[in-house]
Amino acid sequence: MSKLKDKFTGLIQPMRDDIRAFIKEHGDKQVSTVNVKQVYGGMRGVRAMVCDTSNVPPDKGLVVRGIPLKELFDTWPEDIFWLLCTGELPSDDERKDLQDEYKKYAGVPDYVWKVLEAMPKDSHPMCMLDTAILAMEGESKYRARYAEGMKKEDYWEPTMEDCMRILAILPELAAGIYRLRYNKGPRIAPDPNLDWGASYAQMLGLKDPDGIFAKLMRMYLTLHCDHEGGNVSAHACHCIGSALSDPYYAVSGGLNGLAGPLHGLANQECLKWVIEVMDKFGGAPTKEQLEKFAWDTLKAGKVVPGYGHAVLRITDPRFDAFLAFGKKYCADDPVFQTVSNVFDTVPGVLRQIKKIADPWPNVDAGSGALLYKFGLKEFEYYTVLFSVSRAMGMCSQLIVSRAWGEPIERPKSSTTEWLKKFVADNY
Repeated sequence: MSKLKDKFTGLIQPMRDDIRAFIKEHGDKQVSTVNVKQVYGGMRGVRAMVCDTSNVPPDKGLVVRGIPLKELFDTWPEDIFWLLCTGELPSDDERKDLQDEYKKYAGVPDYVWKVLEAMPKDSHPMCMLDTAILAMEGESKYRARYAEGMKKEDYWEPTMEDCMRILAILPELAAGIYRLRYNKGPRIAPDPNLDWGASYAQMLGLKDPDGIFAKLMRMYLTLHCDHEGGNVSAHACHCIGSALSDPYYAVSGGLNGLAGPLHGLANQECLKWVIEVMDKFGGAPTKEQLEKFAWDTLKAGKVVPGYGHAVLRITDPRFDAFLAFGKKYCADDPVFQTVSNVFDTVPGVLRQIKKIADPWPNVDAGSGALLYKFGLKEFEYYTVLFSVSRAMGMCSQLIVSRAWGEPIERPKSSTTEWLKKFVADNY
């Protein structure tokens, strides 16, 4: 038994007992009210889910299992997945065991590469990633065990096994898609001596003589790992998984949501805006030029991409991490200099517009510039990087949900006619 599985096994019964006792005692108590605006507005702010892996307080940013993200900037992705599942950071021995588990489950099947090679040459890399994961569904240990018949309390075990397989192959799969889709040459085999993030960086094939890009990959994968349960990718994965669909179905579905322009494409939109600014001014603009450009963008009815967040009301701690990394390793890069100057300029502009509740940068405002600096300039691919990281959050949420026996998700919907009559009758 792996150390992660062994650790998680010991947590399950106390978690089940605690949740069942809590529901029994407090199940009828109200935790949220919903108004008509929220019903039509994408359920924004409605408390209707449980997610124990992380939460996002508006005044703090991402908190992973009780630990603020700013305390985890230098934590490796393997540590983060362990933390998401168990609530504790692993020891060196436990991290090594998890890395060995990844290596045991690694290896993208040949039939997957054949599927990808048969797709249209201009396929979006996210479509290629989601398709590849779905193509592997026949390998699901959960589906096989469910067909044989197993107790509900054991659902989490093959779910964890499927999730380990998905996470183990993701760096190789994502890197292979990059090289195939953008004609970068033959696939690069994973190096068994490298960690999860460094192996991904190595398989992309970008020059990294000093190992700085590998450091960026580790941090990138850590920072995007999870963002509570209500974001589109996590929620879609949870909803699909709640029907007891296996993790290949659920993770592929969640990543389909991440591919949407309002979710995972934001970092490339931010970088496009920065490049547009630089093209206009022939290089890194002054703060005065940036201020004018920001006003021109807003007056044209557009937004400044990368600024504002649905939940946060502070500078996203993930942006702080990217900014600090850039100042340490990329201070002379004109694209990064522009990102830094935008941070010094744009919030002051946005604060002058009353309807803007959050004028501060989110994670997407800076990540693309660093990727660009290290030679990863194919904007469409950026969401695949996001996906490799976010799969840790989706998988850990699936494992935990199956462990305590969360039921199928089935909220009640209403017609517009019913809502109008309800308001008329009660107000």
